[in-house]
Amino acid sequence: MCNGLLSTGAFIMLAEQFSGVATPIVEMLNNILAPLIMIVGALGAIWCVLLGVKLAKADEPQEREKAKMALKNAIAGYLLIFILVVVLRLTIGPLYQWMQNNKSTLSGSITTEQTYRA
Repeated sequence: MCNGLLSTGAFIMLAEQFSGVATPIVEMLNNILAPLIMIVGALGAIWCVLLGVKLAKADEPQEREKAKMALKNAIAGYLLIFILVVVLRLTIGPLYQWMQNNKSTLSGSITTEQTYRA
């Protein structure tokens, strides 16, 4: 019985320490994501324009196919990065709130468990 209580108490301490560490990380991510989206957008647009120029200048069919494939891959990668950054932006707030809610729920259930065991 005592082992379960200690491990649960240690888990609560770990959750409180995690909360102290998570708060600055969440704030940092929120501050970085807006400029990151702009940088990714600008770099992706420039890279796609350069690949489009390469495609337009290609004389041989093999060069055209290479340039076309590179352009398709660049657009797919650009969209994937953009989507992942937007998903991170949309989910970081609810995940942080969920963590805070579960920490308080866990603390309340441990206090109740300790009362029953005593």
